[in-house]
Amino acid sequence: MTENATTQPATTENTETGGAETGAAAGAPAAGGTDLRPPGIDADEHTTLLTFLTYLRTCVIAKTEGLSDEDARRPAVASGTSLLWLVRHLTAVELNWFLLAYRGDDVEPWDDDAPSPGDETVADSVAAYRAAIARADEVIGAAAAVGLDRPGVRSLRPNAEAPSMRWLLVHMIEETGRHAGHADIIRELLDGAVGR
Repeated sequence: MTENATTQPATTENTETGGAETGAAAGAPAAGGTDLRPPGIDADEHTTLLTFLTYLRTCVIAKTEGLSDEDARRPAVASGTSLLWLVRHLTAVELNWFLLAYRGDDVEPWDDDAPSPGDETVADSVAAYRAAIARADEVIGAAAAVGLDRPGVRSLRPNAEAPSMRWLLVHMIEETGRHAGHADIIRELLDGAVGR
């Protein structure tokens, strides 16, 4: 679970449009597009990893667009997982891994498995996720300035060594990608919308 990047993601090519994009817009669909294509990038390791993590974060947020709060809270599978639960889970994971574990903030862990509150809104959940991402990106940027090999303060896993920022970025790409796939399926079950 889980500060501002010192290097902005490099210019990437959107395979849907063939055009160049930079920063947080990388991977966003073209006007009228329904799919978020992976970024095309040829950059240093930190920039590449952060660009792919940013892309996956954007894909998760895009799955909530156009849904009512009620639909976004609605579990679509027997486990009770909803789109807003996924957003809240990823918010806590970002804060726990980057702030609590890597930077070593002296705070209580964020609950990454809490049930959805009945009054949760898409706007509030996405705003909280974006705020967590901004805080995580500050930690990522500070770590990149000293090197991705440097370990953090602690691990969230019992009896494990504190991971490097490289490990943490790859793990967060894996974690966010896994849940982006879940979000794809849940959104399709809710209203038939498909695509990344």
